[in-house]
Amino acid sequence: MEKVRIAVLVSGGGTNLQALIDSEKSGVLTSGEIKLVISDNRDAYAIKRAENNNIETIVLLRKDFASREDHEIALVGTLIDHHIDLVVLAGFMSILSPYFIDAFRDRIINVHPSLIPSFCGKGFYGLKVHEAALNYGVKVTGATVHFVNEIPDGGRIIIQKAVDVKEGDTPEILQRRVMEEAEWKILPQACQMVCGKILEEKTDVE
Repeated sequence: MEKVRIAVLVSGGGTNLQALIDSEKSGVLTSGEIKLVISDNRDAYAIKRAENNNIETIVLLRKDFASREDHEIALVGTLIDHHIDLVVLAGFMSILSPYFIDAFRDRIINVHPSLIPSFCGKGFYGLKVHEAALNYGVKVTGATVHFVNEIPDGGRIIIQKAVDVKEGDTPEILQRRVMEEAEWKILPQACQMVCGKILEEKTDVE
């Protein structure tokens, strides 16, 4: 059976990458296969996770290129060389330019740790999202998987899952709960949905 070729872009620990790897093994993700992991951080533990599962890894450091544009050209070139159909941002800390987004229009998805449009956009990443949710006093937060466009966290929503905020939550505790109850569940589901659509489109073209 033909599968969609997936590349996962990472910068850190790779917990969402691990969720995707586990979902392939458990049969949640059947329409796609992770063929490549690219990191912009040589020390990212996500690289180890990929290596442990025999997934090819490539490190492309921003500082090794004269400009951000050159870095992105190398990134896009690497994805094209590997015949990648779908790009998944899993804790990738670089904002992508219109050039990159155009190269993979409607083929880039991201998971964000809030219910978009709350606590999203420029400056909202990592613990800052959960700090903002707690400061605002919301009783429900969650995670969103969305397509990536030129506006940070502004692309079309694919799937969302709500998570309760509990008395005594710290940003760290809330972050962990949102990961476990939402991010690690909906990212594989969204991948399966998008991969299914890509395969349908390929069949239609043939």
